[in-house]
Amino acid sequence: MTASDRIEGEPLIKPSSVEHALYDSIVEACRTVFDPEIPVNIFDLGLIYTIEINDQNEVDVIMTLTAPGCPVAGEMPGWLIEAIEPVAGVKQVNVELTWEPPWGMEMMSDEARLELGFM
Repeated sequence: MTASDRIEGEPLIKPSSVEHALYDSIVEACRTVFDPEIPVNIFDLGLIYTIEINDQNEVDVIMTLTAPGCPVAGEMPGWLIEAIEPVAGVKQVNVELTWEPPWGMEMMSDEARLELGFM
């Protein structure tokens, strides 16, 4: 779905399973993965759009990259799977790469902005 296909008010991405007991541990695992070109973890960079955890503790992550031409585009989803799979209770991890909506600097956390000197 492109931005022009969206229904007004519809979220750009799926909501995360923030109430799930594993959510915080999975977020911490995501924070161990870094974009090699930017010294900030991919969660605080805003590259993780959705962390969805079902009742069987299967995790689906929707993520993006800073740019489609990112040199680690083929590797970063695997790095994320390797970071999340060892979390106690996680049964399976799937990572989907998306380009909609495109990543922008406004998606970074305040911590990332501070680290990169934007605050």
